[in-house]
Order: sequence, then C-alpha cells, then structure tokens
Amino acid sequence: MRVVVWSTGTVGRHAIAGIDAHPDLELVGVWTSTADKAGKDAGELADLGRDLGVAATNDREALVALKPDCVLHAAMTDDRVVESIEDLTWLLRQGVNVVSSGPVILVHPWQALPDEMVEGIIQAGRDGGASLHVNGIDPGFANDVLPLVLTSLSQRIDHVRVSEIADYSTYYQPVVMSDLFGFGRPMDYEPFLWAPGVLSLAWGPVVRVIAAGLGITLDEPLTEEVERRPAKRAVETVSCAVPEGTMGSVRFRVIGKVDGVERITLEHVTRTDAESDTDWPRPNDGDGCYRVEITGEPAMKLEFSHHGENGDHNVSGMIVTAQRLVNSIPAVVAAEPGLVSPLDLGLVTGRGLVSR
Repeated sequence: MRVVVWSTGTVGRHAIAGIDAHPDLELVGVWTSTADKAGKDAGELADLGRDLGVAATNDREALVALKPDCVLHAAMTDDRVVESIEDLTWLLRQGVNVVSSGPVILVHPWQALPDEMVEGIIQAGRDGGASLHVNGIDPGFANDVLPLVLTSLSQRIDHVRVSEIADYSTYYQPVVMSDLFGFGRPMDYEPFLWAPGVLSLAWGPVVRVIAAGLGITLDEPLTEEVERRPAKRAVETVSCAVPEGTMGSVRFRVIGKVDGVERITLEHVTRTDAESDTDWPRPNDGDGCYRVEITGEPAMKLEFSHHGENGDHNVSGMIVTAQRLVNSIPAVVAAEPGLVSPLDLGLVTGRGLVSR
C-alpha cells in the first residue's frame, strides 16, 4: 500500500521509519509545514542514516496526485483542532484514507462535537470513498482498546480505571508542556487545558468509547477533577525550565458516571520531576506506564510499560503512537467509507514485523 506521512515531528519521524520497515507498505510522499525541511529526504528527516528517495514537500496537492492508499497524519493538532479537522476532511474528499494521531476528539466525537460537524466528516468520507481513523496511545489504545480487551475476562464490572502515570521531563513538546499544561508557569497561570469542559473534549472521547464498548449510557456532562502542585525544586526538561515554586506536576481525572455512580475513570498523573509527589501513584517499572484497573468479579490490574532502545519511555511513547497507526493502515483502507472507531477495527497486529 502506498502511504504518505503528513508531518515529520516527534511522531511523524517514527512513522516514516515504521513504514519503511513494513513489508506491505511503501512510503511515497512526505508533507512538512516547515520550509527548511521541504526538499530534504525522508530518511534524513527520520534520522535513519540513509536516504529513502522520497523528498518532503509542503505542496499537499502534489501528494494527493501520488494516489496514496493512505495518509498517516501525525501533525500537531492540540493547538489547531478546527484547522486539522479541515485538513482531514479535505483528504477524505480527495478519496484518500487517513489514519491520524489527532485531533483526539475524533476518537469518539459524538456528544463532543455538533452533530452536523460529525456528519460532515462522515459524508466527506462517503463522497470520497475513504475512511478516517483517529487513535494514538493516549488518548487511544492504552485507554480504550487495551481496557476493553481486558473486560472480556470479566464476569461483573463495577468500575474501570485507566491511567497514564509518567515523568514528562524528557517529552519534547514545548507548546503542550508550557502553554497547554502550564509546566514552569506561575501557579496562578490558567492554561486552556484546565478550563471547564476542555478535559472532556480531549480525553472524554476515550471514556465514551469504553462506555460504548460496554453498552452503557453515561450521565452527561462528564465529571472533571484537577489537582496541580508546585515544583519542590528547580528542574530542566527538554521542553521548558521548571523553576522551584512554578507548576511542576498535575493529577487529573475525567469520570463517566451512570445514575450518579462512577463507572469509568480516566486518570493522568504527570510529573516533571520523577522523584516528586510520592503520595501519588507511581509506575512499578521505570518512569512511565499505562495502567488498567477493573473492579468487579474478578478484580484485575494490568500495567503496560515501554522504553526505547535508548531507555527513554517518552521516545518509545512516540514510537508506539506511530506504530499503532502504521499497523492499522490495512484495516482502515479495507473499512467502509466514513469515520472508523477503535471499536470498528478488529484485531490489529504487528504482522510482517517479526525480525528476520
């Protein structure tokens, strides 16, 4: 299958490597928003140490003219949700299937976006005969597909909790870290992410996917809880400085209730100092993990941790985000036109990637 990678940042560069390594996929084009990257070989942009014979471009019409089977869209969307939806809808109208890491609101947009906007995306896919699937690792696989698979072992489910527990000091996303989370900012700084309703837009879709997978209807609106704490000591992250006394960590929850009873909880414990906030949950292994906890019969707990060859969990976080999309491409290309939910995909595996 012929694939275009849309953006070459922290996820896109790993998507290039993943497509190059996949025997059933061929990289035919790369889009970049950065003028300095236009004309550079994809292998150089992905730090592969060799050329792939595919030059990056900022001409999206030229990429569509390549007749790709799929675009892997890995552009930053957190600060341009509306614009990115317009880009994705345009690709669908051109007849191009898309797998994308964002905007995460499209993981399950019902209740989060106006019905006419959702229907417009679906109709664009039908008009172009193309499918769109949005999912990453978090929001995504680690807190929707993985917990739903685990619930298949349940006899009774009282509560499902999904968590990301991580040190973000090596996570390179300056806009996310400083502007959206507010790390390194004064404690009275009020970033957009903590405004009422925003967490439900960003992480609420995966709570609703779990609910849909379990066949329950949640009370609306979802419940949000946020606790922020100042840094006890100055730290330097790869994205921003965090002086002592500025915002250094946050714990937030998005809670889905049924008749007032908590049934699904999404929780994040995010630190910029791995040694801080010892009273908050910590990974059992390393500095980052995803955790699924199901209370009921039986009670179950699953911890999913990862790290790259260099030992860093934030680098491997970008790899697993990219690879979930890479390995989903065949299923999305084969899907019916429109919006493809995580519940629609079936079993996605690393087929073809066993070392030879």
